[in-house]
Amino acid sequence: MTEQHEQHAHRFERGTDGPKVVLVGVDGSDSSMRAAAYAAGLARRQHALLAVVYVQPVLAAGAALGAPVAEATDEIAEDLVAQIRDSAERLKGIFEVRWEFHTFRGDPYNGLVKAADELKADAVVVGASEQAGHRIIGSVAVRLVKAGRWPVTVVP
Repeated sequence: MTEQHEQHAHRFERGTDGPKVVLVGVDGSDSSMRAAAYAAGLARRQHALLAVVYVQPVLAAGAALGAPVAEATDEIAEDLVAQIRDSAERLKGIFEVRWEFHTFRGDPYNGLVKAADELKADAVVVGASEQAGHRIIGSVAVRLVKAGRWPVTVVP
């Protein structure tokens, strides 16, 4: 072992390894809620911030027809926050996780990319798609993996 290598081998950096921000995409589906639970465990073990992100879809056609799209997606976001707060309260004292909830507008892929960039995510966790058509055109998870910008964990 060289002297330089020995010098580096004895150095210890506390609190610098692992992710600082774990981002999880949620949409209320069972797989996204499993992803949130997995990401919460990862954030807890790594002492990282858990950034819970809901991407509100922008449905121009629905809005043009007078459908209350924005109100419906706001309600989904509020319901998700309530579910996450309830879960956090139930686990208080057992598991402590620092978390934030964010909403972004757009399609799920671009919304998660924007969120990961803005929040400086070190890791991204998403649920596996539950839609059959995604096997053909590609799911959000597959597109995030192919982007190659962050480690991506896909939770079944």
